[in-house]
Formats: sequence, C-alpha cells, structure tokens
Amino acid sequence: MARPPSRRPGVNRRAQYGLFASYVITIACAVVGLLLVVISAADPAGFAVLRAGAATFTSPIASTLKSMVRGFGTIDEQIVAYIDAGSQNADLRRQVETNRVKLIEAEAVAQENVRLKKLLGIAQESQDRVAIARMISSSSSISRRLARINAGSNAGVAPGMPVRAPEGLVGRVLIVGPSSADLLLLTDSQNIVPVRRAKDNIGAICSGRDDGTLEIKPLSAGANPFHPGDILVTTGTGGIYRPNIPVAIVVALREGYAIGVPLASPARVETVMVERAYDANIPAPVARSTAPGEASSGTAQ
Repeated sequence: MARPPSRRPGVNRRAQYGLFASYVITIACAVVGLLLVVISAADPAGFAVLRAGAATFTSPIASTLKSMVRGFGTIDEQIVAYIDAGSQNADLRRQVETNRVKLIEAEAVAQENVRLKKLLGIAQESQDRVAIARMISSSSSISRRLARINAGSNAGVAPGMPVRAPEGLVGRVLIVGPSSADLLLLTDSQNIVPVRRAKDNIGAICSGRDDGTLEIKPLSAGANPFHPGDILVTTGTGGIYRPNIPVAIVVALREGYAIGVPLASPARVETVMVERAYDANIPAPVARSTAPGEASSGTAQ
C-alpha cells in the first residue's frame, strides 16, 4: 500500500521554521491591528498619541525614501541639464575667444589710426613730403640693416632722401626701384647722423651698432654728458636730415659714449613718410600774404 503524502513542507527544518514564523507574524499583525481598532474606538485621545509617536518615529525614514524617489524621478532631467550645461559652456568659451580676437583687432586698428593721424599731421606740416609708404619687408643680409618700402621712383623717391615715422627718424633711402625702395636704417653702422640733446643742445654723433642699438658719441672731449632717458634729435648739420626730428633715447652709458635705441623702432613702424633731402642753404617756404590792392592771381616778382 502506498504511503500517504506528508502534509509537512518537507524535512528541511529551515523551511519549517520560516513557515511557522510567517504564521506568527501574521497572527501578531492581526492582533495588533485589532488592538489598534479597539483603542481608536475606546480611547481616541490615546490613539492620537500613539499615532503621533509612530509618525515621529517613521518621518525620517519616509523623508529619506521620498528624497530617493524624487532623485530617481528627476535623474533624466539632471542628465539632460548636465549635457545642456556642457554645450552652453562650450558655446560661451567660443564666444569669449571670438570676443577676445575682436578686441585685439579693435586695439590694433585703434593704434594704427593713432599712427596714421600722427603721420598725417606731420605730412600736412612738412613742405618736403615726397611720398607716404609702408614698410613691407626687411633685408635678409646679416651685415646690413635694411628695410623695404612700397614706393619707388614712380612716386618721386630718390636715393639719399630721409625717411621718418610719427615716432621719429627711420633712416634714408639707399636703393630705388620703380615701385619699391630699400632703406638704410639708423641701426646700420654706415648710417651716421648728427644729433643734439633736446633739452640743452649738447651735440653728438649717432651711428648704428648693427645690433638694433645706436652708439652716441659726444662732440666735446671729457666726461660723458649723457644720462639714461635723454632724448636726441637731428641738428640739420651736413644736410639730408632736417633739424628737430626725434632720433633716439639713451638707455645706457659706456666709457666715453652712450647707448641708445631708435624712437621709431623698425619692428613697430608700419607707415613712413619719405622727404626731400634737407639743404640748409634753401630757406623754408614762407606763406606770402597778398597786399591790399594786389591781385590775388598775380605772381611774385
């Protein structure tokens, strides 16, 4: 005869204990629920106290669970916001770079306008202007300090003519072509310019040192009269350069001479003016006023 099936869950004691515990917990929860119902009906005030205590005990847990649910619910929004923030930061960086470039360009244009206005003022005051030109390149020769401008014989430029910028003297024309000319810069050792100190007319001879600086030798023997910061201008002696063109500033002293740098540095100058060579025997042109009764169209006798 077959053995009747066992009503127990099995010989596993752990399963048996689990089933028993579930029964006990179910019965306990039913008893507690029934007790709470009785208390709420018999003593509402006491039940309110119990409910408040339970709420106090469970509120931190409920808040934490609610925050977790809210965080998981908005995680997609946070991801989208993060991606959007990254793209916005990239756009802002590109905009900042663009604005920086525009500011640099605007500053360069403003500086160029200042130079052109100064040069225009010099050109309007000078009666010896021949041409306005741009410095387009420098010579590759190491032994000479040369530069090239985009004006030549077609514009009236000739060898020996002085070249200046708003800041001061640049050099003189050395070789002329139809549409360009080479300049012998002040910093070349073959370029010698008579100068004087602007504040007290102490004379000196300025020559290039082939390294971007100038050697300034006083005409009078004795102690070196120059000091750092002294400004030197042309004297007009010997022709070529008319008087009072700024030339250099003294930066250092040596035994018997001074070291200066050009005020019109070839590295910074872009636009220059070519002038006729100065001749002290030719007086500067003077505007002639028309006498009363003299025809304005008449020629000077």
